[in-house]
Amino acid sequence: MTEGGYSIRLAHWPRDKEALRLVREKVFVQEQRVPVELEWDGLDAECQHFLAEDAKGNPIGTGRLLPDGHIGRMAVLREWRGRGVGSALLQRLMEEGRKQNFSTLVLAAQLQAMPFYEKAGFHAEGEVFDDAGIPHRNMVWRER
Repeated sequence: MTEGGYSIRLAHWPRDKEALRLVREKVFVQEQRVPVELEWDGLDAECQHFLAEDAKGNPIGTGRLLPDGHIGRMAVLREWRGRGVGSALLQRLMEEGRKQNFSTLVLAAQLQAMPFYEKAGFHAEGEVFDDAGIPHRNMVWRER
């Protein structure tokens, strides 16, 4: 448990999928109005997931690492934003990527989230594109 009253652990999709789904449904489907059929892309079983939980074990954030080094589905419940949960999740995902010997990690950032990823060493590449009605830009982190 961190000082902020939460912990982050490696999740196992079959066991933890309901907790992971709860966070993503609230953030992406309900809050950001991403169509449910776009949110559930069928890739989750192949991914490494991290789950942030509050002191009572309730899910508050999530993120995943795809087998090709893409980070995605980063989501933190609104009431937990600004408390370090997203940064801690991103660091764990990046650590996992390095453990898997990725020298490059890639993600598609919503435009308003780009400064968050830049703080972690990601740099924008390419043009702005639409994903589920939300403007995004690809961002890349390279090991130096």
